Amino acid sequence: MVQQALLSDDYYIPDPNNLITEDDTPVDNFSSAKQQRLLVSSVYTSAPHQTFLAEANVGIYHTANQSAIVPDVFLSLDVQVPGNWWEKQHRVYLVWHFGKPPEVVIEIVSNKVGDELGEKLKIYQQMRVSYYIVYDPNCQLGEQVLLVYELRGRRYYETTETWLEQVGLGLTQWQGKFEGRQDIWLRWCYQDGTVLPTGDERAAQAEQLLQQERLEKEQQEQRAQQAEQRAELLAAQLRALGVNPEDI
Repeated sequence: MVQQALLSDDYYIPDPNNLITEDDTPVDNFSSAKQQRLLVSSVYTSAPHQTFLAEANVGIYHTANQSAIVPDVFLSLDVQVPGNWWEKQHRVYLVWHFGKPPEVVIEIVSNKVGDELGEKLKIYQQMRVSYYIVYDPNCQLGEQVLLVYELRGRRYYETTETWLEQVGLGLTQWQGKFEGRQDIWLRWCYQDGTVLPTGDERAAQAEQLLQQERLEKEQQEQRAQQAEQRAELLAAQLRALGVNPEDI
């Protein structure tokens, strides 16, 4: 049994020194790993000045006497990792330390043994995670690729709404290339459906804008040069007629 520290007469929390914060066990496949990186990196790239915590495969301890649950991706607003994140109690997400559960948890279905619609759903509901997202790209659990559950009161209700009002972000399926792989990806988006760009996409957009500015500058220089050439030709024609262009 995990040793506990007394917090009050009737409430205990686990001793952080006895928590399993990492077990060095690889658990994901190539597609899931890329999908996780896309979801985590894009939100950091697009909101660098906001305070939040987005992570993949980091344990969440939510209740004393229960093991951590490790979602594929989670997003928690208005929190940040303390400066010394090598300390045992700072290596994982302790709900009692951060003062709240994450707002969004995403599970990516790779097979039928993950129990995403069973035990995991119950745990996230008990934790009071505002939105539980099940992304099932190969339809292992049914016909729906994207399942969204919203917490209303103390229960989850399935919804077709992919705009997550409480976090100001949405989720959408996007077809394109990420890290050299062309596929259909789950991505964060704004309310108008525009996806949050990755760092590479932002760099590409900046380079495209720079090239466009260079082209416009070159075109302006060409127009100015052409205008100067026309003026010189007109002046030569006037002088040939015995007219001094400066007198006009």
